Amino acid sequence: MEKIVYKIINSKRNKWIVTLIVLFSMGAAVMMIPTKLVLARMLPGKSANTMSIYVDTATNASIKETQSVTTCIVNYLKQEREITDMEVYLGQGAPLDYAGLVKGSSLKRMKNQAEIVLNFTNKNDRDEPTYMMAHRLRPLIQGECGSIVPHTSIKFTEMPAGPPTLATIVVELYNPDEKALRKIAAQIADILEDTDGLVDIDVMQDDIYTKYNLVPDKEKIILSGLNVEQVNQIIYLAFKGMPIAEKNTKNQQDQIPIFLRLNEETRHVEADTESSLLSKLVSLELMNDKGMMVPISEVVEIKSAKSSPTIFRKNLKNMVTITAECDMVSQVYPLLEAREKMLEVLKADYNMSKVPGINTYMFDLIAVDKKTGDKILIRWDGEMKVSLDTFRDLGGAFIAALVLMFLLMVVYYKSFALSGIVLVGSFLSIIGVIVGHWVTDKIALYATDTHFFLTATSLIGFISLMGISARSSLLLIDFSKSLIAHEGMEKKRAIAVATATRAKPIMLTAIAIILGSLLLATDPIFGGLGIALIFGSIAATLVSLYFIPVLMDNAKALMPNEHEFEDQGRSGTWCILTDNIKSMFPKGEDKKSKAHHNDTLLYEDYECEDDTRTTWCRLIDNVKSFFPDEKEKKSDVKKLPEDDVPLQHEEDTPEAENKVMLSTKLTESIKALPSLKIDTKVYKKNKMLWNEMIDKVKAFLNLKTEDEIDHAYEKAKAERDFINLHNTGNKQFQKKDLDKAIESYEKALKIKEDKGTSFKLELAKVQKEKEEKKQKQKEDKTHEEKPKKDDSKDKSDTKKEKKSKKKKDDKE
Repeated sequence: MEKIVYKIINSKRNKWIVTLIVLFSMGAAVMMIPTKLVLARMLPGKSANTMSIYVDTATNASIKETQSVTTCIVNYLKQEREITDMEVYLGQGAPLDYAGLVKGSSLKRMKNQAEIVLNFTNKNDRDEPTYMMAHRLRPLIQGECGSIVPHTSIKFTEMPAGPPTLATIVVELYNPDEKALRKIAAQIADILEDTDGLVDIDVMQDDIYTKYNLVPDKEKIILSGLNVEQVNQIIYLAFKGMPIAEKNTKNQQDQIPIFLRLNEETRHVEADTESSLLSKLVSLELMNDKGMMVPISEVVEIKSAKSSPTIFRKNLKNMVTITAECDMVSQVYPLLEAREKMLEVLKADYNMSKVPGINTYMFDLIAVDKKTGDKILIRWDGEMKVSLDTFRDLGGAFIAALVLMFLLMVVYYKSFALSGIVLVGSFLSIIGVIVGHWVTDKIALYATDTHFFLTATSLIGFISLMGISARSSLLLIDFSKSLIAHEGMEKKRAIAVATATRAKPIMLTAIAIILGSLLLATDPIFGGLGIALIFGSIAATLVSLYFIPVLMDNAKALMPNEHEFEDQGRSGTWCILTDNIKSMFPKGEDKKSKAHHNDTLLYEDYECEDDTRTTWCRLIDNVKSFFPDEKEKKSDVKKLPEDDVPLQHEEDTPEAENKVMLSTKLTESIKALPSLKIDTKVYKKNKMLWNEMIDKVKAFLNLKTEDEIDHAYEKAKAERDFINLHNTGNKQFQKKDLDKAIESYEKALKIKEDKGTSFKLELAKVQKEKEEKKQKQKEDKTHEEKPKKDDSKDKSDTKKEKKSKKKKDDKE
């Protein structure tokens, strides 16, 4: 893992490849939703142990006609093995259940209305779920029983998986004119009928039919020897019926009314015509005060009229409602298709426009009649409205979670870049969520011939994944910063090591989530949550291990502001001095010099070309001029003006004075550097920058002799070349890099030795002289302790020692 990650972040080409793969995956995943490769829905279908069938015949239908339809349905359903029993409610609704609360089951009181309740075997003991059974039985029953009575509506009502609504798709029409509403409602109902995936279309309004009113003729009644009340009672008694007496029993405290009316055959009219009704009235006769029988048809006038439909109002506005159910599809796509058809079909009679503004009624339309100018509002409601509200609330929660996470990360890291990395890593888990639903949908189609939808529970799983993904990114960032700050590790290597080290806990967390979510994946309601957690965890893990390191490598904020060298090997004078000098300059990369040093870590004779002058080149040149070679020392001494003081050895100048001289000379060399481009966000004033750099140089400089100066120079060259190749852009030298730099320095000494200019021999010569001086001091001490036995001998020995010393000095 470490090698793979390091190989990715160490190459710009590999980083671009990984970035493009992630961007392409993100775009492809998002495009699966508008291209319908992944279908979205509020909640999937729910399998229950009960289901209802609503029967609505024509408004003027009799209870007998309604019963004929329900009898046909019951006889057909008797063939189903999974149905244990059925309940038929004629002229009324069934007792309230979860779905009936909103669908108005308790308001059914008409003779043309009926409800059939079906009870099934336990859902866990049968293979066919309720929604699949409704999908299979609906076309069969509607074709078999829907034509018995004209204008009959048979609707299958399943138990809702989420909040109950009037229907899956509800179209509400608002206008004061009832005729205008009735006209456009019929057109919209036809459009919904032609839309694939929509079934059980119903216009919730009474049919207008012709009715006949029996109006008593008062003059004829008086002339016939009858009275008006007598005629009204006999007509009402014949067709409607009325209680005429009460019966008292011993076992009942209340009286039992005796209800009297004509039988069904006598009351039944063969056709809805005036002549057929008149023939019934002829058979009804009343006796007048003279004992003569008078036919009712002689004293009653028959007048035809149109029925008065029920007026529905919502928010004090006249309204007509059109309902439709979705059959094994999401409500989103049929709604959009029907809406487009409305814009095309209705534009012949209406000027169609969209409701301005962005709200939860974003699909609403306004239709203006071209002839009358009536403005009709077409509003979408039902489960679609609930879905929009739910996705709006979940989207708001998602945005709030993103903002809070970002602010928390900014406070924690004090960096917008690192906070953005955490946020991006959290958001990219949506790739796995969408792709996982696409894979599961293909499996579901192959196994059960049903779709697997992206639901509201899927979004809940995606939001919960954000915290898990953020934790993985936090682990990588914190551990990388720790390796850089405390272990002295190079940035790219620290990222690779952190990723390899934290890969195991990240994978274990993902595996635990996947195993726990397998139990949810098969649930009909929370299956989306399980799939989102499973595939989202896989995507989040891959993003954390391969894409987050790329973003971390590009983030400058990953480097600590103040690097503390805890390792004693990095506490050397030149290391600290070089670190502080390098921290004063903007980070950059000398691409040409880097390309020039591709083959080896060190070139002995390094010279910056005029066209490749960089900050590092100028710094090295100035440092190199401060540390002259042996050949340049003599010429420099000769060319020095009177005001300057030549660089002296330790034995000629006191240590404190020598430090001041060296610090002053190096300070002047650094001041002589050309103007640099300094990042204004980091260094606001150049003056503060130079003063701080000079103070650090004076504080850490601890060079004494020319030999040590040469040693430091060679070491600086080795470090410089190694950094140019392996640590470009890093703010600090790392311990691991220092070891390699020292190794390259030893190679440099070997190169010099091969050319006959071995600095190592010169250094050994200096060390030999130091040892001879120490040996001489020891001998002097031993001579002082011994008694002077022979003065003449001592004098001669002293002369010999002086001569030998003089010869050595001359040689030196």
